[in-house]
Amino acid sequence: MSSERGKDIAEGSSRINPGDQQQPPTPSRYESQKRRDWNTFGQYLKNQRPPVPLSQCNCYHVLDFLRYLDQFGKTKVHLQGCIFYGQPEPPAPCTCPLRQAWGSLDALIGRLRAAYEENGGSPENNPFASGSIRVYLKEVRECQAKARGIPYKKKKKKPNQGKGSDESSSTMHLS
Repeated sequence: MSSERGKDIAEGSSRINPGDQQQPPTPSRYESQKRRDWNTFGQYLKNQRPPVPLSQCNCYHVLDFLRYLDQFGKTKVHLQGCIFYGQPEPPAPCTCPLRQAWGSLDALIGRLRAAYEENGGSPENNPFASGSIRVYLKEVRECQAKARGIPYKKKKKKPNQGKGSDESSSTMHLS
């Protein structure tokens, strides 16, 4: 029978095994991460003293959560007093803190924003969509860019760049 099943797979048979119909589709990586992030945030709120019900959660709880996550970060962010402040690739280690990278926080907020609404929250009251969250993320992005000496620029889709091109690299060409 296993040879029969192997033959069906090899030939691209559309025959369905009755046991396969009961399995829900595997969630995407994004959906799994969103669920994990949502559960982590919910646990964070429950661990507050006193615990915070989701219905009473506001942007200040979200900001506290983002700051709490910094302790688990892996991105070196040089402080202004550090001799390596502003250097993209410092030549030696330093004692500056590890933080969550701006891009990770931005993606996290996007997932939590979607999860909030999927779990019954109204878009008008979504604490993850608050202006103060956007301001915080912008400040983190700018601070991390300065600390690394790299100005933040939005990524632009660039056509094949040939060496010897005398046009500015900031010009976007349409083909």
